[in-house]
Amino acid sequence: MTLDKNFDPAAIEARWYEHWETKGLFRPERDDREPFTIVNPPPNVTGSLHIGHALDNTLQDIIIRHERMKGKDALWVVGMDHAGIATQMVVERQMNERQQKRTDFTREEFVAKVWEWKEESGGTITGQLRRLGCSMDWSNERFTMDEGMNEAVLKVFVDLYNDGLIYRDKRLVNWDPALKTAISDLEVETVDTKGSFWHFKYPLADGITLNNGQAYIEVATTRPETMLADMAVAVHPSDERYKSVVGKEIEQPITGRRFKIVADEHADPELGSGAVKITPGHDFNDFEVGKRAGFAAGDMLNMLDGEANVCQTADGLVPDEYIGLHRFKRDGVDGARELVVQRLKELGFLIPHVSKTKDGEKVEHDAEPRTIATPFGDRGGVVIEPWLTDQWYVDAETLAQPAIKAVRDGDIEIVPKTWEKTYFNWMENIQPWCVSRQLWWGHRIPAWFDENSKIYVAMDEAAAQAQAGAGVALTRDPDVLDTWFSSALWPFGTLGWPEKTEDLARHYPNDLLISGFDILFFWDARMAMQGIKMMGEVPWKRLYLHGLVRAEDGSKMSKSKGNVVDPLGLIDQYGADALRFFMAAMESQGRDIKMDDKRVEGYRNFATKLWNASRFCEANGIGASKTLAAPEAALPVNRWIISEVVETQQALDKALTDLRFDAASNAIYHFTWDRFCDWYLELIKPVLQGEDASAAKETRTVAGWVLDQIIVMLHPFMPFITEELWHAMGDREYDLIVAKWPEPKAATDPQAKAEVDWLIKLISEVRSAKVELNIAPGTKMSAHVRDGSEGLSDQIARHGAALDRVGRLESVSFDVAPEGPSAQIVVDGATYVLPLADAIDIDAEKGRLNKALEASQKEAKSLSGRLGNPNFVEKAKPEAVEKARADLADKEAEAERLQAAIDQLG
Repeated sequence: MTLDKNFDPAAIEARWYEHWETKGLFRPERDDREPFTIVNPPPNVTGSLHIGHALDNTLQDIIIRHERMKGKDALWVVGMDHAGIATQMVVERQMNERQQKRTDFTREEFVAKVWEWKEESGGTITGQLRRLGCSMDWSNERFTMDEGMNEAVLKVFVDLYNDGLIYRDKRLVNWDPALKTAISDLEVETVDTKGSFWHFKYPLADGITLNNGQAYIEVATTRPETMLADMAVAVHPSDERYKSVVGKEIEQPITGRRFKIVADEHADPELGSGAVKITPGHDFNDFEVGKRAGFAAGDMLNMLDGEANVCQTADGLVPDEYIGLHRFKRDGVDGARELVVQRLKELGFLIPHVSKTKDGEKVEHDAEPRTIATPFGDRGGVVIEPWLTDQWYVDAETLAQPAIKAVRDGDIEIVPKTWEKTYFNWMENIQPWCVSRQLWWGHRIPAWFDENSKIYVAMDEAAAQAQAGAGVALTRDPDVLDTWFSSALWPFGTLGWPEKTEDLARHYPNDLLISGFDILFFWDARMAMQGIKMMGEVPWKRLYLHGLVRAEDGSKMSKSKGNVVDPLGLIDQYGADALRFFMAAMESQGRDIKMDDKRVEGYRNFATKLWNASRFCEANGIGASKTLAAPEAALPVNRWIISEVVETQQALDKALTDLRFDAASNAIYHFTWDRFCDWYLELIKPVLQGEDASAAKETRTVAGWVLDQIIVMLHPFMPFITEELWHAMGDREYDLIVAKWPEPKAATDPQAKAEVDWLIKLISEVRSAKVELNIAPGTKMSAHVRDGSEGLSDQIARHGAALDRVGRLESVSFDVAPEGPSAQIVVDGATYVLPLADAIDIDAEKGRLNKALEASQKEAKSLSGRLGNPNFVEKAKPEAVEKARADLADKEAEAERLQAAIDQLG
């Protein structure tokens, strides 16, 4: 085939992806080969490809394609997460559009509708991953709710329960009143909101006073409505102001509830009054204080229902006027917060906040304005309520110990290593993991209760009934498991566990996991815990944590800021290969990536450069190589480029082994663009067009082999263009995706490298001199050599054609240079004198250079004066000062260059 004149990514990408997938090339039959396994972080079934997915999957695809080309049985496990909350929300939203709601249906009917939606509309992202070029094993695509995964999830739950590692407990959870379910920390977004800080008087009971005679303790809160469930006031044990009243009681306004003043280090003597109201049923810190004060979780007061409306507490002391009110103002209607403040003010227990006007006049307000970090549910969109409920928990502390040891002992290598400290800190302070969710869509918890609330956990109802005994009525727990529970089993559940499958034996543990650092705790650490517990060994040998893709200014992307980048739009504009190469080139360990469309465009230009270089080869009789090993070569330029291939392949292999995607991209980019396209193809033109047929034949053979090596080495990064070029350059016995990784079987040639590097430096210096002296690039010049080393004459003779054709040096002699203006360049110790009399109008050029020098000196003087002015340096913005310094350095360097050019003209 003949390559089109213009490179058009859209014309080739869909065609080649369909070809690969149809022929089963993502998982060729290689049962006798060394296995290599990666599992893909399962995207939500509701999701669409975002820029973070593009980074994560590009890096995985680079590794899997590299390992596949090295001949391994490379398996990239792919699948989707059932995304409990997100999916249920999508289906309920569609129901609402039809004036229906979930509760109009039985649980079974609703779940059936979710499955219908999944089959019809779910999985959009799988097509988008294909557009990115991800070579996943689609023939074995998994789903966290498929039959095999469901069995794995149930077995893990039952086994952990039987081992005492799953239990039911009453604790505080992140409760989303809109979704009416507990949610994980990952699903909570903290937003700074404008709020208030109220101060109240809590009267001491039984006539007790503080040492100063005060009959109340001042407390402050941003959530006054929670006073309806207060159970204590805490003060610091060392706070002298309150030592005399520790153990005494408060008689709370509104409710009349009496509770004690407790000593606890949670109270900060330096903050406000130093006294803190304690609501253990509605605040995570207060919950811990309450436990230390001796309150059992079951005895802690709860004042809200699942929709965050006020309900009666267990002691019955909440006044009737509060029952049914929302926790705070909603839809313009005052809630419990507003009523509590109103009543406390009427009763004289509100301490006003006093501010001053510009005139010094004091003004009283009910509360002090504050900016408050407020937790919101990322899907429900309402303020999260810490809520005391009965939930299922995993004993994460026990499971964490072997996972900690695995990293310490090197069984799991975390890359970059700097993340180990964060991993250990979290794992060593890990809290019980709440795994139950109040949803209908998901893995239903395999637990049944009898009429006395005794629990029976089993794989199915029949087994639970056998435990309970015949005739005992059982009710199944309505809750489902947290989505992260099932995805934690991904490395082995997707390979057939609990069955002892061939895939499981062959591909577990996985070789590598690539993940964003932001899910280190929510997914990666939990996989480590579950894998070691259920399989007896680590789930993967290496864990690579990449950064986030940020906006161009370094800020986090968000829809509210309007700075979210659509990767599919970038693919439409520049092609998938360009986006992939950008991701790899910018992925530097331990750093986030700043999005830059210009860089993506630059890598599209890189692809175009390779396309045009291939067209040049095609036009000059250079085609597909017939050998894996480097061909024999006698010409220095051919021995040099073979050496460059060897060094590039070594650098590329090392970088990919070290997971240095930026270094790997840099190695293949600069070899392709600089060494091959810019220099090798230019230097061989005189050979291809010369009269030495043997030299031309050797050069065509070498050039074809080198182009093949580029296409193969670049394939993991840019799979589409490379597959197209692979087939365009000649007949092939197999597709590039399953081609062999380079094996040059050649050593570097120091002599050839030194000789051609000298040639490149000489031509580059001549070109630079022309630019400095405003000489047209195509102008032919002569050079006179001074102080040349032994053998330089023969070296110049060998490369005379290239010096003439590429360097535009029509003669290079060892004669003394004629008198008159000249340019002098030094390369490897030898001086090359370039007479200028016939190349330019000396006087005109001197005039031009002097004029430019004067302008540069004038600007440098102005900048120097500005930087010497203390007012500017001290008062201007730091970035303005830095720019002035940078501009001064540029102008001074420019003036030096211009003066040197003038000096050369004599």
